[in-house]
Amino acid sequence: MSTHTAQAGSTSARREVTVERRLSTETKASFKTTEFFAYIAAVIGVLGAAAIVDATDFGSQDAWFFVTLLTIGYMISRGLAKSGSRDFYDAETDRNNHN
Repeated sequence: MSTHTAQAGSTSARREVTVERRLSTETKASFKTTEFFAYIAAVIGVLGAAAIVDATDFGSQDAWFFVTLLTIGYMISRGLAKSGSRDFYDAETDRNNHN
């Protein structure tokens, strides 16, 4: 936090202006999002289905292909989420919350 002194017009009166830093983080951590848990559930579902179903219908090669597609989709969704969103907070507010 910084303090600036400014003179108002031709008078010698001074006023104190306090400026707080405006900080930002990116989006939430990936393990805190709903899409992460949906991704994990889908991967477990695909691998579980591959383990239960006969290998001639849905084998391990197909399962890992779908897991790869799920991973690509998850990575794209995280990239889109991080590309344009910011979580702003004031430095003073953050300092008071962590003491």
